[in-house]
Amino acid sequence: MSWQQVLLDAGLTEREADSVLILSANDRMRASELAKELGTTRLDAYNSLSRLQEIGIVVVAAERPMKFSCDSVDVVVQRLIDMRKQNLKRTEEGLSELQSGKTVSDNKSSKNNDVLGPRFAVLKERSNIFSRIEKIAEEVEEQMFLLLGQFGILHLCRSDALAEVNAAANRGVVVNVLAQLDRRTIRFFDELDSLINIRHSDDVSSLGVLKDESEVIQFLQVEENPVGRGREDAALAIESSSFAATQANLVEAIWEESVDFEIAKVRFTEERIVDPLRLTVGEGSFLDSFRGALGFTGELPDEDTPFNPQSFLASGNELNEARMTLQTGRLDSLRVLGIDIGGILRQVGNRIGSELAFSLRKIDGHVEFLNEMMDWWEHAGLGEIDYDLDPTFHVKVYLSNKQGDSEDSLPLFELDDGIIEGVLATRYPEDGEVGIRREDGEGDEYSRYHLLFRSDSLIEI
Repeated sequence: MSWQQVLLDAGLTEREADSVLILSANDRMRASELAKELGTTRLDAYNSLSRLQEIGIVVVAAERPMKFSCDSVDVVVQRLIDMRKQNLKRTEEGLSELQSGKTVSDNKSSKNNDVLGPRFAVLKERSNIFSRIEKIAEEVEEQMFLLLGQFGILHLCRSDALAEVNAAANRGVVVNVLAQLDRRTIRFFDELDSLINIRHSDDVSSLGVLKDESEVIQFLQVEENPVGRGREDAALAIESSSFAATQANLVEAIWEESVDFEIAKVRFTEERIVDPLRLTVGEGSFLDSFRGALGFTGELPDEDTPFNPQSFLASGNELNEARMTLQTGRLDSLRVLGIDIGGILRQVGNRIGSELAFSLRKIDGHVEFLNEMMDWWEHAGLGEIDYDLDPTFHVKVYLSNKQGDSEDSLPLFELDDGIIEGVLATRYPEDGEVGIRREDGEGDEYSRYHLLFRSDSLIEI
């Protein structure tokens, strides 16, 4: 039996099989060169190459003109066999579910990519994409990042790639999973090996894989139905060390700001938000603020100067006296260092408000939600809140002590107002149907929060 017949039996067309045989015997070829070898038009060659790219057999170098290549023919055949096995497995599972009445809820490949240059391939259909992810998990040597977005864990657990990802963690590979947790899929994370590091970020919506800073898979399109077959899914496989290094820096930055899985899942299992609160303490140059607090306004010398013990001791005494004034414990000491205590308290208030909105999230109506918020506010003895329709629907906040007893008192009014700000910002996110605009209040009001309904009239309130 010939290699061509094996490729035909594996599901390729005659032209696709001939393309694989030609490409596997050569380094890299242009489409026009392949067309000449096939004895066909360049358009026909492109059509065959496009199909082979979709199933992950052929890759293209990111250069002009584009050059195409593939692994040795035996590796290609093995990949086709694996794909056919997976398709058959899914068919058997589908048949079993229907019958039970359930609802479907290498030699050449080891070449140095830096020598060959960046290569990429377009992958179509979820099964083909996860076949490539499975191969990555088999080959990874040091580290593997998986961005799973909101429903990626579901797709991973329904593929054979899961076993290889777990196996990679067990053989010593550092496997990190960055996902956006969802109540409906959180249980699937139990299928990941305990050696895998899992973190949550609200900002992670994309899906992708990063392997050893050498290869990246980026999903371009994901079927809206999370339990669908993913026939319209598409991804880009990129083999480039420079691109992978850039992606690694981005992913690691998100990883540092993300939340540990055990902490984040409390939001879904215990109905509480216990994520760490990260505060912004100020802005500008803290070095300049510190120099100003110490009374040191001179410039540092550009070159070495003779040592003068008397000048050194004199300047040291002056700085020590200035330093001692910072130990009085007054809020002014924080302000001169560039630390905005009012801003910090407002951020703490925002977090309290966010947790309050989370506890009231099951209330559907706008007025019903605001009434519950106001009842909580007044019951806690924090002041008075009211709302009005003129000129727009707005919430009015009254604070009994706006400025505190003295300039050195804690600005707790920032905390109180921050709570209302946090409640409304959480209930009505920026990309939602209701916009929020804050402004200073009128008369004895402290602040107003205008609710701008972007679609329909206030009748829906």
